[in-house]
Amino acid sequence: VQLQASGGGLVDFGGSLRLSCTASGRSSDYTTIAWFRQAPGKERERVSCLGRGNGDTHYADSVKGRFTISSDKNTVYLQMNSLKPEDTAVYYCAAALEYCPAYPTYEYWGPGTQVTVSS
Repeated sequence: VQLQASGGGLVDFGGSLRLSCTASGRSSDYTTIAWFRQAPGKERERVSCLGRGNGDTHYADSVKGRFTISSDKNTVYLQMNSLKPEDTAVYYCAAALEYCPAYPTYEYWGPGTQVTVSS
């Protein structure tokens, strides 16, 4: 499974961005697509995950009500609204065979995309 993320950039406080993660390869190798982020000096954090089979979603408390994960065929999106400077990080998409596992139980990772929120 190969993952390619896109959509990062620089945005002002309160602005929005939409990240995309497109998966290619054998779809039976994963049941979950998740978004993680890692800020300098901090641990990697799972932001959200989506179960492909049942459509269940999970969000970190820090992004609930602001971020929305969704999918369309082989692409998973992360709509990020009301962005704050503390959302600044490199964002990664990842795929796992297990349903929404915790880090680091993801078999496949895409390259990161930088999100920077200015205050």
